[in-house]
Amino acid sequence: MGDAGPLSHPPSLPLRVAIIGGGPAGLGAAIALSALPSTSVQVQLYEAAKELREIGAGIRIGYNCWRVLELLGAAADIKGHHKTGIYHRNGLTGEIVGRTGPGPVGLEVRYQARRVRRTRLQSSLMGRVPRGVIQLNKRLKGMEDLGDEGVRLRFEDGTETIADLVVGGDGIRSVVRDHIFPEHSIRFTGTIIWRVLVPVSAIKHIPELTVSTSWWHGPAGHVYHSFVDDPEEVEEGERMIEIAARNVVDPETVKGKTFSWGVPATKERVESHFVDYDPRIRELLSKPEEGQWKEFAAFAGPRLEKLTGWNKIVLLGDASHPLSGAFGSGAAFALEDGWILARAIEYTRLRSEPLAKALDIFDHIRSPYYLRMYEYLDGMKQKVVDAKKADPTATFETSLKARMEAFGGEEALPWIYRNDIERVWEGFLQEQNVPNGSR
Repeated sequence: MGDAGPLSHPPSLPLRVAIIGGGPAGLGAAIALSALPSTSVQVQLYEAAKELREIGAGIRIGYNCWRVLELLGAAADIKGHHKTGIYHRNGLTGEIVGRTGPGPVGLEVRYQARRVRRTRLQSSLMGRVPRGVIQLNKRLKGMEDLGDEGVRLRFEDGTETIADLVVGGDGIRSVVRDHIFPEHSIRFTGTIIWRVLVPVSAIKHIPELTVSTSWWHGPAGHVYHSFVDDPEEVEEGERMIEIAARNVVDPETVKGKTFSWGVPATKERVESHFVDYDPRIRELLSKPEEGQWKEFAAFAGPRLEKLTGWNKIVLLGDASHPLSGAFGSGAAFALEDGWILARAIEYTRLRSEPLAKALDIFDHIRSPYYLRMYEYLDGMKQKVVDAKKADPTATFETSLKARMEAFGGEEALPWIYRNDIERVWEGFLQEQNVPNGSR
């Protein structure tokens, strides 16, 4: 770790923390930081929406996410579909081209992957945030560096506040990131995803769709479906299945407005991209009622070499790694970020060290983790490029095989899927020669 910089906040005074964003990153940080003594840290979360609600359908929760949810006290209330196996299919023919699962041998059932409704995760996290911490209808408009006095935050409703630490948990289109890294920009990746939940009863007659979680891969995207409810908790008639349909084009060919996030999409718009798919998938895509589909345009930006700025601002979750996807672990990454931030602040304040030192510790732990993720993505992309160069006339079936081999599955990424954030922190303490039992 480098020089922590100047003393930007006296450790003897409570640290005024302003969290921007009410998604998993912001809520997780609010829980972790609020658990510290109020004489040490005072937390406020500012969310732009008038109502805190989750946009989307399902979300994957695996070992890495369960572990941090346990640390936050939010794991017990989250139920969902236990993913015992995943099929990968040729989306045009239905042929099975790969299978994974049920998961690592010896992993306790409570830590195995589940697909759950996003609203269940949000509800559990919100239930752990102390009353009075969340402020709604507070859209951040601007930030001003006040030096040792902190950061002035201006909101669109005309109100202002001053914080000693600003936590940017405001997603891939982060306003906080725009202020500390003004040269950084994101752009449309060419990927659009449509998501919806439909009753299982509506599709149970379609052969093989209710067997397991499945990916149906096509030449320019895929269709994914999975249950999202625990049969022991939800009655059969109320169980839902998630459908996510993805289409990819060259972004250079796209004209006009591209940003859309959770906006309604017509049935015709969705189905028009999958007319060559297996008849079972075409029937599956026809099941949502008009107005139920929601559209999400994927954006991404260059990697960030560091996740902090001004000695008093830190980026968490999607704001810190602006990718169009996160290995099905986006929520885990965001929650891990918040928990590590809380540990770093706790560690430095007990030692009467400056806030900048805590941010230095956070960056020391999390930046290399995300850089490693980017490097892996670079490697995946290169493998696909190399395969195309080796055989420019390759069929779709051959290209699909190359894509599957490039990913490698969960077994190839234990440092993501089996990450235990508590052990990561213990490793940092060992680096500092802190005795066991001491913070």
